[in-house]
Amino acid sequence: MPLATAPGGLPLLGHLPAMIARPLAFLDTLPGHGDPVRVRIGPRELYMVSAPESVRRVLTDRADFDRTGPLYAKIRTFLGNGLATCPHADHQRLRRIVQPAFQRALLPRYAEAMTAEAAALTARWRPGQTVDVTREAFTLTTAVAVRTLFSAGLGAEVAERLRRTLDILLRGLYLRVVLPAADLLPTPARREYRRALRGWHAQVAAIIADYRAHGVDHGDVLSLLLAARDEHGRPLSERELADQVATLVLAGAETTSSALAWSLRLVAEHPSVERKLHAEVDAGPAGAPARFDDLGQLPYAARVVNEALRLYPPAWAISRTTTRPLELGGARLPAGAQVVCCLYLLQRRPDLFPDPTRFDPDRALPHDAYLPFGLGATRCPGDRFGTVEATLALATVAGRWRLRPAVAGAVRPVPRLVLSPGPQPMRLAERVSGRAG
Repeated sequence: MPLATAPGGLPLLGHLPAMIARPLAFLDTLPGHGDPVRVRIGPRELYMVSAPESVRRVLTDRADFDRTGPLYAKIRTFLGNGLATCPHADHQRLRRIVQPAFQRALLPRYAEAMTAEAAALTARWRPGQTVDVTREAFTLTTAVAVRTLFSAGLGAEVAERLRRTLDILLRGLYLRVVLPAADLLPTPARREYRRALRGWHAQVAAIIADYRAHGVDHGDVLSLLLAARDEHGRPLSERELADQVATLVLAGAETTSSALAWSLRLVAEHPSVERKLHAEVDAGPAGAPARFDDLGQLPYAARVVNEALRLYPPAWAISRTTTRPLELGGARLPAGAQVVCCLYLLQRRPDLFPDPTRFDPDRALPHDAYLPFGLGATRCPGDRFGTVEATLALATVAGRWRLRPAVAGAVRPVPRLVLSPGPQPMRLAERVSGRAG
């Protein structure tokens, strides 16, 4: 079967301009041209897949598809050889060490931080105020990530510095993945990115050194990682520890903030969904900050988050490299080919999700095509952590506030490593909540 190439490529640049200026609109054009379909990014070729059988094979066949190649090399400059970026040869050992930090028994403890930070954020809001919901969600989830990772000895100033640094890195990394030459241009943005990268590594190293010096178990994720041992009794090295911390901060902050920000926007745009959500919250937490024990009373809020994750999966494109020549979807691929599983397209397939662009929290989500956290051995171990946090935050906001877009028009997604909405100013209106409200 001949391999199709996406139309519209330019000489030398290929599809790079589209991937920078309007990546989602470009991706929406691909399914009609084949699966896989070849995309050119300058001199590089990517092979996009969104058919469920191909996506499942790429994400679960660890012998034929590995996390290597130039895309992962770029990402590792920020995250190092963490659980989300390491080759398969390192993954089993690292996952065995990290997984205990996300056991379900610890979720109630983590949820205390989620509730406290959501309550603090919404308490700062005022009726009639306009806030950037995307930024507010990122501030919230970064605070939760920092608090659950480093529960002791991290002051507000240090936490805010970490948040600002992370924001700069996330904005700059997507550009470097699709445009490697960005690091060769002597621009202010390049200098800012490099300062942020140096600052990030220094901040993480300082936090770890302080924990080691005090030798106290704080009951948080970093304490668990410091105490963890692999099957041979070996602890994580200093570099491995820093890499895991970087990965967990990114996963805890960026992916969850995306889910929450999209959920808030979608609720505001769909009055019937908003009414159902408010009715559920009023019958449950009733204006109080939502807690872990309230989750059983918040099934609709959870479905809102799940549907937002379907439409805008944080891990919108997952890359793998072929380890040998092989056939995928009827097409022959060479060894070393960069295959990109586009979960954004997979979760909008009309044959799997009728009326796929419609926001419907009550729709059925087929288990073999709904993969917002990946699949198989490399599935995100913090998936439950993220969905619980987004659900509690959404219910806490809905208990006290109505949000309305301050600017007309659709929100433009901003593909970074995570598919985040761009700035979205929204006006706050306080609402009376409660069983009698």
